Parts: sequence; structure tokens; C-alpha cells
Amino acid sequence: MPFYSYQLPNGLQLIGESSPAARSVAVGFFVRTGSRDEQPQESGVSHFLEHMVFKGTEKRTAWDVNRDFDRIGANYNAYTSEENTVYYANVLPEYLPPAVDILTDILRPSLRPEDFDMEKKVILEEIEMYEDQPGSVAWDRSRRLYYGSHPLGNSVLGTLESITALTREQMQAYFQRRYAANNILVAIAGRFEWEPFVELIASACSGWNRDTVGRDHRTEWRGQPGLHVLTRPKVQQEYVMFMCGGPPSTSRMRYAADVTAIALGDYSGSRLYWALVDPGYADSADCTYVENDGTGTVYVSISCEPEDTAANVERTLEVLRDVQKNAITPAELQQAKNKCLSRVVRGNERPIGRMQAIAAAWTYTGEYRDVDTELAHFDAVTLGDVREYLDAYPIDQDTVVVFGPLPEVRGVSGQPA
Repeated sequence: MPFYSYQLPNGLQLIGESSPAARSVAVGFFVRTGSRDEQPQESGVSHFLEHMVFKGTEKRTAWDVNRDFDRIGANYNAYTSEENTVYYANVLPEYLPPAVDILTDILRPSLRPEDFDMEKKVILEEIEMYEDQPGSVAWDRSRRLYYGSHPLGNSVLGTLESITALTREQMQAYFQRRYAANNILVAIAGRFEWEPFVELIASACSGWNRDTVGRDHRTEWRGQPGLHVLTRPKVQQEYVMFMCGGPPSTSRMRYAADVTAIALGDYSGSRLYWALVDPGYADSADCTYVENDGTGTVYVSISCEPEDTAANVERTLEVLRDVQKNAITPAELQQAKNKCLSRVVRGNERPIGRMQAIAAAWTYTGEYRDVDTELAHFDAVTLGDVREYLDAYPIDQDTVVVFGPLPEVRGVSGQPA
């Protein structure tokens, strides 16, 4: 499928992958900013700003924005992570021009004081609802403990205190600082014509902020091994997170790390599944490799009854130690690779999936990877690659966080209680 790239004079980067056989087109604006780019006094501003983008512009009210998207039958949304804020729409090809018009318009929001004050209440309610979800709270607290001073430990939502204190002027300053043209990637995939698309974007975005924006603290992080017990008496289950370092998004080891994580903790047919879930020791057990800008992390998470926690922590550590020492078997390698290959193919069959995939690759590496190239990278992973990855990033040197009703966890070998 043809791939295109073009950069406007103001630094805005455009990429696209055309599929004439597709029946839809997806376009997204990927702003390279998230919670890791925030100062402590503005914690949560990236996510708050994402909400405000849909609250209106100089020529559209919030009602107009939703009406105009609905009129063209768009599937549209936005999300904020530690590293990116993304706005996208998936439409029929004939409605690409109005979709671009709406997206480019809302990306220069008015940030009206009355809208800011109203949406602040929504964000505060969202934080309070989040605090009632123990699995999500366990994840957030664990990441803070693991990352320590590294900005990847920053909360995406922020806190009740930081959002309450945040002013519209702080948000405006953050917008001016981070939403510069050179810090935004526009990606499109599906059925479209490249030259008219470039003209659409150039017409709407050529006047955007030309400041040069980057990212600080792009350093690798390994965390400190140890056991942390966070007690919340009203939680019914115990949630346990094991976190260790992994290769960054630019490393060729990322494929071996991903394959190993699947072999370790896929929801079925993995080491942790057979060791914990199938025998009934734990309700869930999974392993995930996450690639970030400058660093990577491997997360193992389990949930179980409180009385089974110590034994399950030990069982998990035994699995991790065995894989660290002996790696995985040829059969496990092939099964994990097959799952990765299937995931890549299924995730890229629709334009919206391809748009996300090419944008992710370009955002982190500045490269275009077609589906066949990505499949070839996974298929080429060998046991030697797995061994090399494990030697570079040991998976048994973990920060372990236990979140739930237990006041302490004893009897875990190799970990301070």
C-alpha cells in the first residue's frame, strides 16, 4: 500500500497509508504530550485539556462540535496517556474534508472560562469515580512507586488537589507550550487522495504555533527491587503488581520483549496462566510489555483472595526466576510469536487500526513500518534474541506492590517484607 509523508514549513508532520480497497478513512492528530510532560503544579492538565478541546472554538460551540461530527456519521473520540494526546475521526471517504475541518478547528480551542469551570467539576467527579475502582488505583499507585522521580510515574488524571488548584491561565500556557506544530503528527489511513489531503491540512494548519517543542527526561528507568504493601481495608481482593525494566520503543529488543511477555502472561496458555489461574490460585494473572519514549517496562499483575497473596507472590516470582534462568521453550516461543502475528494482522485490518499503528511507529521512531515488515520482525525473533533481552533486562528484579486489605505480606523469599 502506498505510503506518503510531508512536513509543512511550520514543522507539522503528515503521514499517510493509502488503501484504495478500503471503504472508510481514519485521520488522527497525535500531540506528543501527556502527563510525563507536566509540571507538578499542573498535574492532570493534559487530560483536562483534552476535554476542553471539545468545548468549542471561535466558530463552534460544544453543541456544534458534536452536531457536525454526527451529521457526517463520524466515529470520533480522543484519549490521553502518559506520552500522547490523540484526537481522531473515522468517516466515509466523501466526508474527509468536513472531518478535517472539525478536527483542525477544535485543536485551537477557545478555553472559555465558563466552560473551564464547568468541565473542572466533571474532571473532579472522574477522579473520585476512579478512586472507587481498586484495580485502576492499584495500577496508578504501583506506577508511582516504581518510577519514583521519573516523570512516567505522573498521574494522567492528576489529583483532586492539583485539578482544584489549576487555573485557565495555566492551561492556556500549557497549550501554547506543548501544542506547537512541530510537536504534532497528523496520520491518515484508508481510502483517500494524498495531495488534496495535504492541501486540506495546509490550509487549516499553516498558521499554527512554530515554536520548537521537545521532551525532557528521556532516560531509561529500571526501578528498585523490593516489596511495598499498600493497605486499603474496604477492598475485597488483593492486587499485586510486579514491575521491571524493558527496552525502549527504539530498541530492536522490543520484539523479543513482547514475545516473552506473551509467553509469560497471555490470558490463556501462558506460564502464569497455568501456574496461577488454571489451578484456581488466582483470578487473573497477566504480563505486558510497554514501550515508551526512552525506556520500557514489563508489568506482571495478579488478583486473588487476600489469604492466598503470599503464596501467589511466591509462585509468580518462581515463574519469573525460572524464565530468567532458562528463558522459554521453543514451543512457547512459536506459540507466542503466532499470537503476536495474529494480533498485528487483526489490529491492522481496518483503516482506524492502521492509522494508529503507523502513527505510533512514527511518533516513537520516525519510521514507517508496513504490516509485512512488522510481521517479519516478530517472526524473526529467536531463542537467542530472548536470551539477549533477558540478560539486558532481567525480569526477576522486580518492584512488587501489593494493594488491598492486607496490612502486611510475609514469607516471600528474596523480597523484604
